[in-house]
Amino acid sequence: MPAVEFTNLLMVAVIALLAPLTLGLAPRLRLPAVVLEIVAGILVGPQVLGWVEVDLPVSIVALLGLAFLLFLAGLEIDVHQLRGQLLRLALLGYLVTLVLGIGVGTALGAVGWVGSPGLVAITLSATSLGLVVPVLKDAGRTESKVGQTVVAAASVADFTAIVLLSLLFSASDTSTGSRLVLLVSFAALIAATAVAATLVSRSTRLTTTLTTLQDTTAQIRVRAAVVLLVAFVALAEQFGLESILGAFMAGAVVGLVDRDSASHPHFRTKLEAIGYGFLIPVFFVSSGLRLDLSGLMENPSALARVPVFVVALLVVRGLPALLFSRFLDHRSVVAAGLLQATSLPFVVTATQIGVLTGLISGVTAAALVCAGLLSVVAFPVLALGLLRTPQVAEEGQE
Repeated sequence: MPAVEFTNLLMVAVIALLAPLTLGLAPRLRLPAVVLEIVAGILVGPQVLGWVEVDLPVSIVALLGLAFLLFLAGLEIDVHQLRGQLLRLALLGYLVTLVLGIGVGTALGAVGWVGSPGLVAITLSATSLGLVVPVLKDAGRTESKVGQTVVAAASVADFTAIVLLSLLFSASDTSTGSRLVLLVSFAALIAATAVAATLVSRSTRLTTTLTTLQDTTAQIRVRAAVVLLVAFVALAEQFGLESILGAFMAGAVVGLVDRDSASHPHFRTKLEAIGYGFLIPVFFVSSGLRLDLSGLMENPSALARVPVFVVALLVVRGLPALLFSRFLDHRSVVAAGLLQATSLPFVVTATQIGVLTGLISGVTAAALVCAGLLSVVAFPVLALGLLRTPQVAEEGQE
């Protein structure tokens, strides 16, 4: 058996430990831990200090981290709230986002910054649902009108962006038409799986068995969720689609089946412990290790792309929040726009696919990721300040 070095993975794990610990010891640094993880990865990586590199163990764990990140994002979606006016506004807002994104992408393509305006439009169109929900919880607005609106819009944006990325810009060499057929077949298989899982979950005998084994060393519910995640990722790859789509849909199916959590209140906490406790931080640290920062620093014109992409995020995802002005006050609309423009995990994923397919240069990918970093640093803090101000008008408007 060939020797495998775990030194790099150890360094990455230490960074993953120190990032949230640092924020806990310095509460005035109101930053998501993911920002420190990526920045630390840049510092210790080949671009700066050269202490850590992405080897086989780091790559494997990072890949699992990406899958778990998308799985937990799908788990956040509450399909039962996506209906009526909320769903219509979320869909209309995303349509406006795509139109604005194509316009921005075309302009950037005209000046030679990007090779695929469509990929840039999709990259800018997502919202980090996993980062937005904690901000709303901190502000005590999760169940408010602005909270429900933002979560609905972010859910639609995340889901649609992942589907479009898999359909139009997959790393596989199949045609778009073939991928569309495969996507429909994959969706039908997922729907059948969801129906079957729902029917099976109603079995009294199976429910009793699951309840008995869920908190033992078997951790049976967690194992079942992991099996579903791996199965959907494998199926997505077999269908010629991006694995992130399979991971996201696995989370959505688990969230749909797991409606009544009274008998297993710690199930989602256990899944989050696996993801956020180990796998996901490795993905973000490794993203920093891979970031082509030297290309940005050596080229002033490339560095100038970062603020342009930050503004592009605000335009593409922030402006559609004006659709909410009919039933939200001005402060809430601005906060919703800032939260919608908060995006990093999907930017990292999309740019990696863009570099792999040759549609985005490493320098442009680094600029987009840096813009996503700035959005995560600044936008939630500004939105939190707006949402913490008492809003009487919001709750009274329809």
